[in-house]
Amino acid sequence: MNGSPMLRSARRKNLANYLSRYWTLYLLLALPLAYFTVFKYVPMTYIQIAFKKYSLVKNVWEMPWAANHGFEYFIKAFSNRDFLYALRNTIVLNLLDLVIGFPAPIILAILLNELAFPTLKKITQTVAYMPHFLSWIIISGMALQLFAPTTGLVNILLGRLGIPPVPFLNEPNHWVATYVGLGIWQSVGWNTIIYLAAITAINPELYESAAIDGAGRMGRIWHVTLPGIKSTIVVLLILSLGRLLGSEFDRPYALGNALVKTNSNVIATFIYINGVRGLQFSLTTAVGLFQSFVCVIFLLGADFLAKKSGERGIV
Repeated sequence: MNGSPMLRSARRKNLANYLSRYWTLYLLLALPLAYFTVFKYVPMTYIQIAFKKYSLVKNVWEMPWAANHGFEYFIKAFSNRDFLYALRNTIVLNLLDLVIGFPAPIILAILLNELAFPTLKKITQTVAYMPHFLSWIIISGMALQLFAPTTGLVNILLGRLGIPPVPFLNEPNHWVATYVGLGIWQSVGWNTIIYLAAITAINPELYESAAIDGAGRMGRIWHVTLPGIKSTIVVLLILSLGRLLGSEFDRPYALGNALVKTNSNVIATFIYINGVRGLQFSLTTAVGLFQSFVCVIFLLGADFLAKKSGERGIV
């Protein structure tokens, strides 16, 4: 019988033998588990601030519930014009990053893979991923020196060519283009490494077979390289879609200014201005909770569609 004392004793003995052999692995696992528990899961108890009237002198469990069955601050957020602008800007900027920036490392990885000179390939790859290690404060300082309307190097060169200065950082539409372009420049090289690693895993015999069948360079890229890295593209696309409503703080805050506030104010900067500086903790917690909820919905939806199309997904 399955529940016999002899069988239970054998299972306990097997478990003891297993733990005696692999206890060091579980000991190594204890540290990251403790980190996530203390710094990730325990602070989640404060999510309820979104549904309560925040008080500096009361414990989170003692704070009174907000009006409208706890949804007072969600209603206030969607009645706030600045939040609606931040929501719109977050979606627009992230969509532009996705549509324009997502294919860039794929294209660069394919181009690097096709280079015939290994030394040139290594130099190009190194130069391309170096901006990843620069903070956005440094990049914003460089952008100001390059793209300032009157003193920027780019506009000085344009002026000598008889071209009027371009307001890269001072006019909303030009600022958006500069924002997206700098984002691609900063991240394209680092993301290229992932695709290059996927390309190196492709069986070289597939390229030889394609060449024997008469496929040219573009044919080999289309029929061998792209299908070979399709799973990697899908996984990274799912992760990118999961961040569609997410927003980084340092990039828009460092590049933004008062002249382009209508386009540079995103959810992260809205939370900083109203939460950290404005002390509206319940309001900004509600905004952050809404943002996280929508990001999870996008992530699960993208994963579901990927699995329906025959890919593995990530969940």
